[in-house]
Order: sequence, then C-alpha cells, then structure tokens
Amino acid sequence: MPQQSNRSVLQECAEVSESKPQFSHQRLTNGRLLARNSFWSLFGNMVPMLVALICMPILIRGLGKDRFGVLTLAWALIGYASLFDLGLGRALTQLVARKLGAGDDHAIPSVSWTSLSLMSLLGIAAAALVIVISPVLVHRLLNIQPALQYETLQSFRLLGISIPFVITTAGLRGLLEAHQRFRLITALRIPMGVLTFAGPLLVLPFSRSLVAVVASLVVGRVMLWAAYLVLCLRTLPALRRLTWDTGSVGSLLRFGSWMTVANAVNPVLVSMDRFLIGIILPVAMVGFYTVPFEAVSKMWLIPVSLTATVFPACGTIGTSRKEELSRLYSRSIKYLFLLLAPISLIVFLFAGNILQFWLGHEFADKSTAVLRLLSVGVFVNCFAHIPFCFIQGLGRPDVTAKLFALELLPYAGFAWLMIHHEGILGAAIAWSIRAALELVALLWLAWRLYSLSPRTLLGQGTIPALAALCMLGLAIVLTMVTLRNSLSVEILLTVVWLAIFSSVTWKFVFDDSDRGSILRIVALRN
Repeated sequence: MPQQSNRSVLQECAEVSESKPQFSHQRLTNGRLLARNSFWSLFGNMVPMLVALICMPILIRGLGKDRFGVLTLAWALIGYASLFDLGLGRALTQLVARKLGAGDDHAIPSVSWTSLSLMSLLGIAAAALVIVISPVLVHRLLNIQPALQYETLQSFRLLGISIPFVITTAGLRGLLEAHQRFRLITALRIPMGVLTFAGPLLVLPFSRSLVAVVASLVVGRVMLWAAYLVLCLRTLPALRRLTWDTGSVGSLLRFGSWMTVANAVNPVLVSMDRFLIGIILPVAMVGFYTVPFEAVSKMWLIPVSLTATVFPACGTIGTSRKEELSRLYSRSIKYLFLLLAPISLIVFLFAGNILQFWLGHEFADKSTAVLRLLSVGVFVNCFAHIPFCFIQGLGRPDVTAKLFALELLPYAGFAWLMIHHEGILGAAIAWSIRAALELVALLWLAWRLYSLSPRTLLGQGTIPALAALCMLGLAIVLTMVTLRNSLSVEILLTVVWLAIFSSVTWKFVFDDSDRGSILRIVALRN
C-alpha cells in the first residue's frame, strides 16, 4: 500500500480518538463514502486470499500432508466459530446503524455492551463444548494417525480457548461497520489475514508441532480482538462505561436467531450439489465439478464487499426515506452489473482455454461446459446479494431464512434428477436454475416489503450498459471466430475491447456522482 495511504489510516485513527463521534445519517450513507468503503472491503478480502495461495504449498511441504490436514481443520473451525454468536454480531450492526439513523446515539453503548456480553457467554459455552468433545473428535470421529493424536488434541483445546475472542471480535467489528469505519477494519483485516497463513510459516523454522502452529493462530486472534476493542473505544468513547439494556435483548436475539438460520441453510444450498455428485457419480467427478465452481465463485468477493457497506447503510437510512433507499438499491445493482458482466462474459467465452492452461486437457474436456454454465449461474446469484442485504438490513432476516428453508427439498430433488440424467453438467444446470429463481424471489420480496422495484434501474444507465455489453460480447466472439489459432492475439484484442467498454461506460453510463466516487477511490481520499 502506498505510504500516503498508510499515513491517512493513522490520521483517521488519531481523528477518531480526538474528536467526539457526531455522526449524521447523511455522512454515513453518502454514496462516495459507501463506494470507497466497498473498495476497502474488497481489498481487505483479496490480499489474504493471495497470501494463502503463496503460503499453502510451502506449508504442505513443511508440515507434511497429515499435519497440514489438521491445520486446515483449525482454519475451518476459526472461520466458522463466528456462527456460534447466533447472529448477534450482525444484529448489533443493524441495531446500532438504526439508532445512528434515528439520532439515538446515547443508547448505543448500552446496546453494544448487552450484545457483547451475550456473545461472550455464547463464546464461553462454545469453548467449553469444543474442549469437551475434542477427545471424541480426535480419537473416534477423525481418521488421525496415532502419532499425531496428542498434538491434535492439544491443538483443538487451544482453539477452544480462542473461540470467545473470535465471537466477540465479530461484535466489535460489527460496531465499527455500523459507523462505516471500513478503512480501519481493512487496516486490521489485512495483517490478521496474512498472519493466519504466514504465522504458521514463521513457526516452521523452530517447530513442526501442531501445538506451536495453532498457538500462533490463537495469539493472532487475541491480538486482533484487543486491536478492535481499542478502535471501538476510540470511535465511541462512551463505551468506556459498562452498561446493560435488558429491553434490547429480545430484539437482538430475534434478529440474530433468524440470521443464524439463514447462515446455516445457505451453505447447504451452495454445496449440496457436490455431495450429491459424490453419492450418485464416481467420486472423481466431484473434482471436475468443484474446481470450476470454486474458481468462478470467487466473483462473490465483489457483492460481499459491496453489501458489507450497504448493510449498515440500510439500517441507518431506514424505511421512511424511500427515495434515498431506492437510489442506493438501484446503484448497488448497477455497479455490480458493470463490474461482473465483463468478467462473466470472458469466463464464459474463454472457459476451455482457461481450464486447458490452468489444469490441463482432461479438465478442459470434462469441465468446460460446467464452467460456462456456472459462470452464468454465479453471475445471476451475485445480484441476489443486493435484495438479500436490503431485506436483512431493514430488519426482516426471517424472510430470507424462510426462503432458504423452502428451497432445500425442491432443490435437492431437482439436483438429484439432473445429476442422474446429465452428470456434473446437470448439477450445474440445477444450481444455476435455483440461483435464478432465488434472485426472482428476493427481488419480488424486496418490492413487496419495501417497494424497492427493479424498474428503477432503467433510469440508472442500464440500457446503455446492456448495449455496451452486447457490443463487447459480439466483438470478442468475432475475434475468436476470425483468429481461431492465435490465442495471444485474441487475448490482446479482448483487452482492447474491454478498454473500449470501460470508456463507453465511463462516458455514457456513469453520472457525475459515479465518476466523482470512482476518482476518490482511485485517489484514496474522502
């Protein structure tokens, strides 16, 4: 990161600590602020992912496959530990954002400490559970070599100790998200994400013990918790006084419980197909399906980063300011379309070349059609993040949870039939159709609940954007047909067509507000 950007982050920390937090909803929902914060969120998600790609081969060689397998379980446990908060972290973000929008700042400390106290209790209970069941996991359920069982058992117990810190960190981060402090969150997320993968590497020269490796992860999580706590106290000095609000317990638990249902069911919907493939088809076919799915699903980083900033903005705006809410809704979908449509189009058209270069002829032969279908399905699914975020951010997580629960059985039956008849291609078809129907349902629910109509997109430059995308696709197809045996020239011309598409978008699709936001993101300034 440029030195000037580092100084600006430090200056922001100083400004937070020296000034009283007088937040207005106009400041917290300003389009330029949200656009810049989306950039910081995306940047914070991508850097650790890139570090992971570099570190994993080294860790496999250094630890050996068995120890590395246990380490991946440790990463998974840390990653999913936040589910033990029963959605209270997200509930805290929504409730604090709503109070900021209503100007009810004085109630935020009591709501925050109430939520954090509940999360601490849940974290302690989850830690006790992990510590108690660790012997059962190690000695009975998991197929771990006897020589590694003692190391693994101690490692799991160490991870159990870290769970209260992981859970309450989610609450502290949610408090900063409600205040739109995404640059500060990214300033913490990047080093911690790097340490998650680089920490075990730093241990390797001294020890190959899983206990030492996992201890580095635990120490990192405790340090992250302390850093978030300091930033929260500086952002909201009133938090230095411990208070409790019994009246907010019910609303926090109701919101959080529905968030938990949605968060539990959604991963099943996303990954059910590969388990069905493993049951119906030879297990080797799971890899031919999972690899293209995992590759194309990285597009989710973009809507996830955008909705991370939009979610608290929804709570701040509330349901009363319809015009402001509608404008945020339509712009969010427009930005997603312009960012994702060219990526999806290129993956669709160059699917065979990508797989041939990346994984070889066999994957290209078996997975090209799957990758093409999933590039369309994931592209469609990315848009579902927007109405999903608005419905939850405006206080109705029960609606999305019920929708996901209703999808489970019909999708399972449809996917089973398609895999039986069409193999992994049938799995891709079933997943993509489910994604499209889910998007339609979420758009309809957002319209019925909050009058957020997709028709507002027609006034946001959608028609010029669609025309530009069609021209881009036509230009790439003609290039591929004309230059069949010259991939390097095809790629070069595709870059040229993308540059032209970007220029047309800048001039005819973006308005002055859009261009101003983008220029400020590039300059990394307010």
